[in-house]
Amino acid sequence: MKYLCLIRAESAMETMPAAFAAQHFDAYREFAQSIRASGHFVDCNRLLPVDAATTIRVRQGQVSVTDGPYVETKEQLGGYFVIEARDLNEAIQVAARIPGATIGCVELRPIADDARTLSALGLQKSR
Repeated sequence: MKYLCLIRAESAMETMPAAFAAQHFDAYREFAQSIRASGHFVDCNRLLPVDAATTIRVRQGQVSVTDGPYVETKEQLGGYFVIEARDLNEAIQVAARIPGATIGCVELRPIADDARTLSALGLQKSR
């Protein structure tokens, strides 16, 4: 099963002290290499800071565009990994090693792969 690991933290890499950011990038490089080697890796990337975000809403056919995300917390979405795991327990073990979990949190969400969802999205099961 595939899981989305949403990485949240109070600060973006751009706002971290240079030495800490360098260590953090190194930790991510090592983590990504390890899950590639173990077969858990599907996809990942870092998101730019919230000041680069745009929020779009459609209400009664009208499109509303605002700068930044709608945030109720100090933590911001900083990046993601999509991983493959046998079950939730294995996914938790992998996600707990994401470096961002040490300075923020990782939200782990199963990715839907039911027939109705895949059909609506024009996708096929890859198994």
